Amino acid sequence: MHTVSRRRFLEGSAAGIAATGLGVSSLCAQDWARQAVDKSPRRHESVSVKYGARSVDSFVAYPQSGKSPAIVIVHDVVAFAPWVENVADRFAEAGYLAIAPDMLSGRSPEERQPIQSEGKTVGPARRLPPAQVAADLDALADYAKKLPAGNGNVCVVGFSWGGDQAFRFATTRKDLAAAFVFYGVCPEPENIPNIQARVYGFYAGTDTRVDATIPETTKQMKAAGKFYDPLIFEGASHGFMQAGAAPDAKEPDKKAWDASWVKLKALRSRFA
Repeated sequence: MHTVSRRRFLEGSAAGIAATGLGVSSLCAQDWARQAVDKSPRRHESVSVKYGARSVDSFVAYPQSGKSPAIVIVHDVVAFAPWVENVADRFAEAGYLAIAPDMLSGRSPEERQPIQSEGKTVGPARRLPPAQVAADLDALADYAKKLPAGNGNVCVVGFSWGGDQAFRFATTRKDLAAAFVFYGVCPEPENIPNIQARVYGFYAGTDTRVDATIPETTKQMKAAGKFYDPLIFEGASHGFMQAGAAPDAKEPDKKAWDASWVKLKALRSRFA
């Protein structure tokens, strides 16, 4: 592991977002997130977590006191972005030691672009090799466990595609304390018996595609004797943990954002 400048880290993330076609206007629309992180009293650093021949650029946000549970934050299908830093800082405010990786580390601007496949747009993160994603998360969890500011407990949280990966990571990482799944779907049913962590689901009421999977997920988790606690926020839209934090957030998304943090802060004591 070595430290990299936040400016270099943000520039790499910005290049990736711009390459997806979201462009400058989308980046400027997240100025509020950058400004919030810049004004935060908490300590941040940008690091490169290395394992084997691979390096994963990551943003770390530290709580202000005491040894804390760590949490690995998995971004959505597009790219690491300023709102992810804001989420990491908010986890630090809530008492978690937050590590937010750029899962597209090492990818060129061209590889960070969405592509069209069978009439559908496929985001860049969805094209990452599953074995690489799993190895990255293992390396990040190992890194988190060794941080002096951590208490040895590691959780994972993910959003959309990242929520899928957080749920899947719970099937392979035996010492994971918890998985917080934001509008992500359950992994393959045959892997559910491998879950040891507590799984908490956070879902948007208008997200019909993902919400349709919740009853079957509940059934399968219960049959396997696994802990699963889904929350559905009525009126909220898919992506409310980004949209709900913005200054112009719609009321249902803002309520979902606020309620999610109430829940996440309350759960922190379970992993202290």
